[in-house]
Amino acid sequence: MKNNILDTKDYIVFAVYFVIVAAYGLYIYNKKKSVSTGSKDYFLAEGSLTWWAIGASLIASNISAEQFIGMSGSGFKMGLAIATYEWMGSLTLIVVAVFFIPVYLKNKIATMPQFLHQRYNGTVAMIMAVFWLLLYVVVNLTSILYLGALAVSSISGFNLELCMYAIAAFAIIITLGGMKVIGYTDVIQVFFLILGGLATTYLALNLVSTHYGTTGIFEGYHLMSTKASEHFHMILKPDNENYIDLPGLSVLIGGMWIVNLNYWGCNQYITQRALGADLNTARGGLLFAAFLKLLMPIIVVLPGIAAYVLYKDGAFQTEMLQNGSVNPDRAYPVLLNLLPAGLKGLSFAALTAAVVASLAGKANSIATIFTLDIYKKVINPAATEKNLVLTGKISIIVAMILGVLIAPHLGIDKKGGFQYIQEYTGFVSPGIFAMFILGFFWKRTTSNAALFATIGGFGMSLLLKALPKLTDLSWLSGLGFSVKNATGVYEIPFLDRMGFVFVFCIIGMIIISLFENRKGVNPKGLDIDVKMFKTSTSFAVGTLLIIGLLVALYSVYW
Repeated sequence: MKNNILDTKDYIVFAVYFVIVAAYGLYIYNKKKSVSTGSKDYFLAEGSLTWWAIGASLIASNISAEQFIGMSGSGFKMGLAIATYEWMGSLTLIVVAVFFIPVYLKNKIATMPQFLHQRYNGTVAMIMAVFWLLLYVVVNLTSILYLGALAVSSISGFNLELCMYAIAAFAIIITLGGMKVIGYTDVIQVFFLILGGLATTYLALNLVSTHYGTTGIFEGYHLMSTKASEHFHMILKPDNENYIDLPGLSVLIGGMWIVNLNYWGCNQYITQRALGADLNTARGGLLFAAFLKLLMPIIVVLPGIAAYVLYKDGAFQTEMLQNGSVNPDRAYPVLLNLLPAGLKGLSFAALTAAVVASLAGKANSIATIFTLDIYKKVINPAATEKNLVLTGKISIIVAMILGVLIAPHLGIDKKGGFQYIQEYTGFVSPGIFAMFILGFFWKRTTSNAALFATIGGFGMSLLLKALPKLTDLSWLSGLGFSVKNATGVYEIPFLDRMGFVFVFCIIGMIIISLFENRKGVNPKGLDIDVKMFKTSTSFAVGTLLIIGLLVALYSVYW
């Protein structure tokens, strides 16, 4: 295996990437500055992002080290089934475009806490604003920062801390320009992300074909599907060792919907990209992102499966080891270090682009929530537009500094990759999604019901996680709702846990709301008109095309 050192050609390619992104960001910033300096323009790029910029920004913010490293590692471990996060995410984006975005835009929602304040009350909004800030800074920002730096360090040979500081500084430069700069530079980031990612996939497929004495990427893919046929099934059976992570049909009709709808529809980090646009532009951006999501498994999952096939046949025996055992998350860096000079620099740029874009998006969301939902409402209600923008910029720098200081002490690298992030985010997702979905579409939902969903949902998640230690759950295995874990104890798969908790929250919210309705509580319903859910013909055609592709993919790889 080649040493993890970049060649002169790699530095040139990376320098070109850096200069293009920085120069274009500066151009957009100067152009924006001459037009508007208001807080809405800074945080949401109000009325200035095109559909393709929104779509590209959504993907750039979504794809980070957890996908490149963690999802590729899951591809090594469990195969194509992990692609369900991407392909179901594609379908979820369409649902959000049709039903969620019109509600936000109709009611002039700028932040998720603002929605909660408008729909429920200030207490619910403030609790969730503080919660989201803590979650974004302590969990998301630090995870992206540390895993990204770890990946960049393993490929370049640079010191880990140096990589972390450099990535943070690059992200700050982009983020300080506001949402418009982030949105348009993300178009370039996605270009490098996809181009570099495809280069790695090309290498991986060629490596497989060469290893078995043939040539060509299609032959490599055929060999992969033959040599590791068990890695090309989307729906896992209960006897599969990975069923606990992806429990059969739950990826189509169960908890996977909660994961995706909460992430794409109730998340400041994501929805912020569309909240400054008109409805048709926002929907166009989400549809474009849905198409791009269909491509992601080619970039992040196939290389992991290729590494597995090669490893199974004797390659990478030493490189895949960490502390004496195989670490699937090493699959992608191992492949990147085999790239020829120049292409390695391109893939290095792709990985950096993914990390920096995600950091910039997360930091901007932190600044938006802190400035508009805490600073303006509690600390300085009389703040001017200029003062709000300045506060946002300061909070970006503070958040990134906190991330750099906290990240090394959380043991993020020892806690696993993609699946870990998904599971532990799932402790809060069902309650938040229940609070949003009933808040949207049932006017009788009360504030106390919303509080029950957030607090009760989290408590229920903890209880179900601990339940295997308290009682034997083998009786659920016949229904497919429990499976043996690595220690032989029957455990409820986390996607099923999320489904159970969501149902629990919905039932609890309905009971509480009906009880309070009878006592005279009159909740504040949102302004909703059924006509706003009607889509354009072009959007409908695009939706049918995506659904057709998904049906074909799941039919072929069932």
